[in-house]
Amino acid sequence: MAKLPHPHPPLPAPTGDERITVEKDTLVWRVYGAGGRHPASWDSFRSHGPVRNGRFDHHDPPPHDDPVKGILYGALDGPAAIAEAFGDARMVDRFRDSPWLVAFALEIDMAALDLGGPWSTRAGASQALTSGRRDIAQAWSREIHAGLREIDALLYPSAMSGGSTNVVLYERAQESLPRRPSLHIPLAHPGLEPALNRIALRFGYSMR
Repeated sequence: MAKLPHPHPPLPAPTGDERITVEKDTLVWRVYGAGGRHPASWDSFRSHGPVRNGRFDHHDPPPHDDPVKGILYGALDGPAAIAEAFGDARMVDRFRDSPWLVAFALEIDMAALDLGGPWSTRAGASQALTSGRRDIAQAWSREIHAGLREIDALLYPSAMSGGSTNVVLYERAQESLPRRPSLHIPLAHPGLEPALNRIALRFGYSMR
């Protein structure tokens, strides 16, 4: 596996299709916890960080509440959002921390950097940026956020759902979010159970 080095600014500006316009009305999917120790809302950007499993957290270490920086992780399809949310435990837990599934359509176009393309290698990293050490990926995200100010979000291939794309929104993408989501449903809803069963079976997860 290619080693993931630390970033060395200045980073190159994205060219061609390395900078992707995620168009208005694109659906972003995410799973979030409405309960537990750190309840969230469907449109909340997490201001506390960097956290251990937040691959592209751009907060300065050590972990703290940052009044300026916020991050929101999602996916461009529902199964990928489920796979990513429960990948560590490999179990779709419909009850712990009151998880909800949400899909929202972007209100305006959003400028994203494609980390699955040649930019990562050209910048001195590699595709290990999306799968290697998370603390180093966080350092890259901090440099991207600081040095490429036109970039609102990151796109990268899902490590848990082959062929799917994950998306990370920086706080400056806040205006891209709509006032209301297109879909908003608790995972414990009985009507969602058949679909969740299919997704769990597809990825080899258990479910409760």
